[in-house]
Amino acid sequence: MKFSGLFSALVGAALVGDVAAALAQTPATRPERTYRNPIIDRIGPADPAVIRHDGKYYLYPTLDGKGYDVFVSDDLVHWEQKPKCFTDPRGGAWAPDVFHHQKGDGKFYLYYTVDRPGGGKQIGVAAADGPLGPFQDRGNLADRAIDAHMFRDDDGALYLYYVDLAGGFKIKVQPMADPLTKKGGATEVIRPTADWERKHGAVTEGPWMLEHKGLYYLMYSGSGADGPDYAIGYATAKSPLGPFTKYEGNPIAQRGNGVLGPGHHCVIAGRDGRLWMVYHQKKGDKIGWDRFLAIDPLWFDEQGIIHVKTTRGTDEPAP
Repeated sequence: MKFSGLFSALVGAALVGDVAAALAQTPATRPERTYRNPIIDRIGPADPAVIRHDGKYYLYPTLDGKGYDVFVSDDLVHWEQKPKCFTDPRGGAWAPDVFHHQKGDGKFYLYYTVDRPGGGKQIGVAAADGPLGPFQDRGNLADRAIDAHMFRDDDGALYLYYVDLAGGFKIKVQPMADPLTKKGGATEVIRPTADWERKHGAVTEGPWMLEHKGLYYLMYSGSGADGPDYAIGYATAKSPLGPFTKYEGNPIAQRGNGVLGPGHHCVIAGRDGRLWMVYHQKKGDKIGWDRFLAIDPLWFDEQGIIHVKTTRGTDEPAP
């Protein structure tokens, strides 16, 4: 409300002896901002990666398989679709991850998954000067693999987490000399062993790394991504290389209260400093790829346990 409008309202209320009624309409007491999932009102986007740069958020999802569109937001709630930042003639573009090498060469690196000539999938990397691209291909990093995620530790060391599909789903970690160059060999850190990871296929995928008070939290999704039992869990270690111990309370996000198949997420800080999980859900309970994007809060309790809240179709306090 402009000053002149507020002044008029106060005068009018005073004339009838009710200044409080006018003050109740001031911005300070307006209802809290809210959001409602899905945050992008369409079926299809999934496997989101989000970064923040110069006060704006950039979201890169799986979408049409031809490449990666970029969605831009000021608040994690309202998104504007931008043109593709990367296309690949091999097709099958899935599950991107974007890493800003802010304390290195300043470039942005896109870790992509595409179809592999001769069958299967492969992970490659492309580079750009800005978050909207265009990203230029810089080569292959892993064969028979999907779902790359780059993590920078506090000491500057880089680690690429990904899913090795040879012989079944296994999450591996690959130390990196720089965003383009591998350093030594990869180590397996997680494979499907728990019942919840095996409800619809034996799957551990979508790795995402968090560090909290010196402990490393490798978050991941389990069960088949096209089913309603897709869910999220995590494992902890004292080193980015492991060994990792799965949390006994897994999964921490699963079907329930109208939410189906929550999974393949990333974590980003909101403008208020709180952590938010950006992920996808399924629209229905049948097997299929009817997925949409959602956000919900994530937090650590005093014991260092991760908690999340998953919602669908309800008004929630916005970031």
